[in-house]
This record gives sequence, C-alpha cells and structure tokens, in this order.
Amino acid sequence: MPRKLKTYQTSLGFFELAIAAPSMKAALEAWGSKSNLFHQGFAKEARDPAIIAATMAKPGVVLRRAVGSNDTFHENAESPRDLGVHAAKQDTTKTRPTEKEPRARKLNDKAAMAAAVAFEREERRRERERQKEVVTREKQRKQRERAIAKAETALEEARRTHETKIEEIEDARSALDRELQAEDARWQKQRAKLEAVLARARE
Repeated sequence: MPRKLKTYQTSLGFFELAIAAPSMKAALEAWGSKSNLFHQGFAKEARDPAIIAATMAKPGVVLRRAVGSNDTFHENAESPRDLGVHAAKQDTTKTRPTEKEPRARKLNDKAAMAAAVAFEREERRRERERQKEVVTREKQRKQRERAIAKAETALEEARRTHETKIEEIEDARSALDRELQAEDARWQKQRAKLEAVLARARE
C-alpha cells in the first residue's frame, strides 16, 4: 500500500522549494541535498493548504517560487527582481500561525492517497529509466570489450604472421650464405688447378 505523502519545504538561493514525498529522506534526495536540512533547521513540513495542494497535484516533482514572494509554487519560477535583505535572510523554518492550518490537516484522504499512488508511479517510472540506462551502459561496455578483443586478436595474428615471414627470410638468407660459401670454396679449388695448369704451360 502506498505511503501517505507529506509536503516539505526548504529554500535554495533565490528560491523556496516544495515537494510532496513519503518521507523527509525522499524529499532530501529530490532536492539533491547530502545533509539533513530538517535537523539543521533549514527545512520543514508545510502547513499551508495552498502549498500542500500544489505539491499533491504533482507528487514527487520539486516545485519552487521566488524567496519572499507569495506566488504559487511551480516547476519553473522566476527569481525575484529586487530581493531585500530581510527576504534574502528569511528563515523558512519559522511557521506563522494561520487560520488555514486546521484545513490542511483535514486534507481529503482520497486525494492524498491518489497523490501517493501517483508518486509511486513516478518513482517506478524513474526506476525503469535508471534500469534502462544501466542496461544500455552494460551493452555499450560489452560492445567495447568485444571491439577491443577483436582488435587485440587481429594485432596478435599480424604479429605472428610478421614473425613467421622474418623467420622464413632468415632461413632463406642462411641458405644463400651457405650456397655462397660453397660456391666460393669450389671456385678457389678450380682456380688453383687452372692456375697450376697455366703455369706448367708457360714453362
């Protein structure tokens, strides 16, 4: 059964952020915060019915508005043109009593459950996207490994072919050297005999 969502608020730079999430941890992850803003006093659970309604309409989506404004939270909000010192230092963790708080606590359970279901649906969609990315990266990794293995095999085969040809050439050159030496020895003997015959003929 989906966990009931709650609306959480914080501020970042020129913006106030809000999100409907099942837990503070989920809100921090959506905001990309590595520190616990709730323990540090920089984040809180929202009580404003308008903010709760806006986030419940888009569960799991980070909404924002300019710091110090009373504008409605949206996925895209413009930064304030003139940010006063007080607005810049505004502490979003200080809650002002409002007559609307009882209404926020009485938020329609059916709508809240529908928002929780939508949140989990969005989480599952994101998880499927992450899994697709993992599968794609794994496929690309295997393709690179196959390409590397193929190139290495081709290089090794070319190296062995080269070494074989070098050995054949060396063997052929050794045979030629032996043939050259044999021919030179034969010539030396033949020349000696012929020179002896020539010398006797001149006597």
